[in-house]
Parts: sequence; C-alpha cells; structure tokens
Amino acid sequence: MAKAAESSGDPGTTSPRPLMRDLKAVGKKFMHVLYPRKSNTLLRDWDLWGPLILCVTLALMLQRSSVDSEKDGGPQFAEVFVIVWFGAVTITLNSKLLGGNISFFQSLCVLGYCILPLTVAMLVCRLVLLAEPGPINFMVRLFVVIVMFAWSIVASTAFLADSQPPNRKALAIYPVFLFYFVISWMILTFTPQ
Repeated sequence: MAKAAESSGDPGTTSPRPLMRDLKAVGKKFMHVLYPRKSNTLLRDWDLWGPLILCVTLALMLQRSSVDSEKDGGPQFAEVFVIVWFGAVTITLNSKLLGGNISFFQSLCVLGYCILPLTVAMLVCRLVLLAEPGPINFMVRLFVVIVMFAWSIVASTAFLADSQPPNRKALAIYPVFLFYFVISWMILTFTPQ
C-alpha cells in the first residue's frame, strides 16, 4: 500500500524525493559554475541554498581558532557572512538600477553560487597553511587565489553579462570584480592563530 502511494505521487506520504531533488539541483548549479558557459539554467531555476551553504562554509573556514576564552572568534564568522550577503545585495541593486533585466533573487543566486571557486581556494589555502610558512607557501596560495578569483569573475559574467544593457556592462561588472576581490583578499591574508 505504501509503495503504491509513493509511486502514485500521493502528497500525504513522506519521501526523501524533494530533498534529493533539491540536492541534485544544487549540484547541477555547482557544475554550471565549475564549467561556466552561457546558460539560463542558473537564472531560470534560482535558489539560495547553494549560496547559503557556500557562505557558511567560507565563513567557517575563515574563522580563526583562539585559545583565549575572551576572544572566541565569533565576530569573524559574522563579518564574513555580512560582507558576502551585503556585497551580493549591493551588486544586485546596482544591476537593477543600471536597467538590468534580471530579478533580485536571480542575481543573488548567481553571485552566491560563483563563490564556489573561492571556497575551493580557501580549502586549498588551509591545506597549504599546514606546511611550513615561507615565501613558497605564500606564492602557492597567491597563485591559487588569483586563479580562483578569475574563475569566479568569468563564471559570474557568463551568467550576468547578458542581463545588462550593452552600454552599461562595464558598470555592472566592475562591482562584481570588487566583490570577489574583497573575498579573495580575505582568503589570501588569512592566517590561523
């Protein structure tokens, strides 16, 4: 009986299908960012689950551990979280004021998902920081952050560039550049305590 209700799509039954459907959708959007190409999939089926996961992950990795009970490292998480979301909202408002034909939440979705390369850069930098500090260590981290910064810019412009009027694309892309630059700078200058 339960199998028949599950296969008939009875809304009264509980099933992990919606969760798996959402996880697959987030995974597909991650793949769109990893292999950026002009596609409306990221824009058409927007969600904020992936950006939230990436923002929390990045904020947790940027969190400094402290043995001092007075400084528990709490504000760093909030600072990263606020910088990411305030920056994305500012860029989205800028895009709308420039006459972009993209919705508010579509822009937040794209900007949030395109943090994926920078989150990967933070993971690589944390692993590199386990080795002995020195100039080679810094050069490896610098190279990784620059490559992932460029990847984030290319991925986000692949989705957002066509939503702007042709004569205002540079005005819309410049804040995106600054947004990802600030996040990249936080990653590059991170040193665990």
